[in-house]
Amino acid sequence: MKQIYLFANWKMYLDFDESNILANALAGEAEKFPTNVKMTVFPSALSLYSAGQVLRDAGIGVGAQNVYWVDKGGYTGEVSAQMFQAAGCEYALVGHSERRHQFGESNHEVRQKLEAILAAGLTPVLCVGETAKEREEGKTEEVLEIQLRAALQNLAWPKEDERPLFIAYEPVWAIGTGNACDDTEACAVAHNFIDKLAVELLPAAAVIILYGGSVRPENIAGYLKCENVSGVLVGGASAKLETWLDIAKNAVLPLPAPPLIKGREK
Repeated sequence: MKQIYLFANWKMYLDFDESNILANALAGEAEKFPTNVKMTVFPSALSLYSAGQVLRDAGIGVGAQNVYWVDKGGYTGEVSAQMFQAAGCEYALVGHSERRHQFGESNHEVRQKLEAILAAGLTPVLCVGETAKEREEGKTEEVLEIQLRAALQNLAWPKEDERPLFIAYEPVWAIGTGNACDDTEACAVAHNFIDKLAVELLPAAAVIILYGGSVRPENIAGYLKCENVSGVLVGGASAKLETWLDIAKNAVLPLPAPPLIKGREK
C-alpha cells in the first residue's frame, strides 16, 4: 500500500483561536484516517505550541513554516530551528516560494536554513518551483536545477540518518491561483527531473516527492497516481476543515503501490 503524506501549511490564514479550533476539529477526525496516511500541520508560530499539543496527541505531525539558521542571539523577530524543535516540531518548511519571492530569500539563505533544520533534528521539506515567466520561457528545469543544486550539493547527510528529505514541487504560478499544474506535466516533467537530480546530488538520503499548488479534492488523486509523488503540500485549502477532510478522503482512493525507489538503497 502506498504511503501518503498530507502536509497542511496554514500560512497566516488563521489567528490563535481559529488555529486551536481547527486543531481540535482535526484531532477529532484523526481516527478516521487510514494507517497509510501521515498528516502533518504547519501552524503559525504564535499558535504552534498550543495547537501542536492537540495535534500530536492525535497522532498528527507538527512543523514550522520557517526557521532562522542561528540557534540564539540578537535577531529580533526570528525563531531558530532549535527553538521549534524544542517546542515539539518534527518538520520544517524551507525555501517556500512565498519566502523566496515575497521576502527575497536567496538560495544561499535556503541552504543555511536547510543545514540548521538538519542540525536541530527536524525533517526538512524543501520547496522548489518556477514562476510563470520562467515556465513560458522554457526554463523550468534550469530553475529547478539551480535551486536543488544550491540546497543539496555537498550537503552533509550521515548514512545512519533515517530521516527522509521531502522535496515539494510548487510551481509559483499555481500557488493560490486556482491554476493547478496538470498532473501529467507534474509527473512526466518536474517530478521525474527532481527525483533523478535529487538522487544524484544526495544519494545517502531517502527522498520523498510532494506536489503543491492549488491542490483540491477533485485533483489530488491525479497527483498521487504518479509513481514519484507520495503526497501533497497544501496551503489555503488546508485551513478549511471540510475542504481539507475532502482532500484527505480523496487521497486514499485506490492507488497503485510505487516501485522501490531507485538509487536510494542504503
